[in-house]
Amino acid sequence: MPELPEVETTRRGIAAAMTGDCIAAVVVREPRLRWRLPGEFAAQLRGQSIRAVRRRAKYLLIDLERGCLIVHLGMSGSLRVLPAMTIALKHDHVDLILNSGACLRFNDPRRFGSMHYTTEAPEQHALLRKLAPEPLENDFNAAYLAAKAKRRKVAMKQFVMNGNLVVGVGNIYASEALFRAGIRPSRRAGRVKKAEFAKLVKAIKTVLSAAIRSGGTTLRDYVNAEGTPGYFRQKLFVYDRKGQPCRKCGTAIRQIAQGQRSTYYCPTCQT
Repeated sequence: MPELPEVETTRRGIAAAMTGDCIAAVVVREPRLRWRLPGEFAAQLRGQSIRAVRRRAKYLLIDLERGCLIVHLGMSGSLRVLPAMTIALKHDHVDLILNSGACLRFNDPRRFGSMHYTTEAPEQHALLRKLAPEPLENDFNAAYLAAKAKRRKVAMKQFVMNGNLVVGVGNIYASEALFRAGIRPSRRAGRVKKAEFAKLVKAIKTVLSAAIRSGGTTLRDYVNAEGTPGYFRQKLFVYDRKGQPCRKCGTAIRQIAQGQRSTYYCPTCQT
């Protein structure tokens, strides 16, 4: 599933090609996404200029002159900038064709992604208005996390991935950040000290920033706006490395299941 670094990488890629251009036409090949696209979707977007491309959590916000297009990539979605005449493939569901001759193409094999057009402030949309702080902003800090963790019995992995506490720290990056902070993913959140939260916040910001610089992490489906995979996988310390030696101490990396997801950690480096 594309996580925050993958979505931010996509944002940067499509913003360069779209900002300042105008939507000349919209082609909807398959309206049955996670939420079905309304019949008027193409007409709502057609003819509107593109003012900016932003990100909130894992949502892309394409600001138009009379509203905003909110896009979520779901589990397998991608947005690519292509020449408008490029032949569509099986899972290419929606095209935004620009005056420049470029095309923003939405591909999603599983159709768990979504597109929503709103004329109100996107931050007030039902999908966005209750989102937690962004992990790369200043209000996400050790004091904030420590206050939220007080007397909590939930395991740290689930705590870090809770979208009501902080957005965008998904499975891969939660495992990586906890390793860098030296915190075992099964430890109760209420037993983590404030100094450890300071290390964790720094680790989360470092991991996410490094992943963005590497274009995200590709395990299977993800490609960026140019159609290339992310390369952060080569820099992973623990995720998907079960049985391999820890890059710091040499101990074999272990794998456990938490919340129906795989968690990876080093039993020596993380306590």
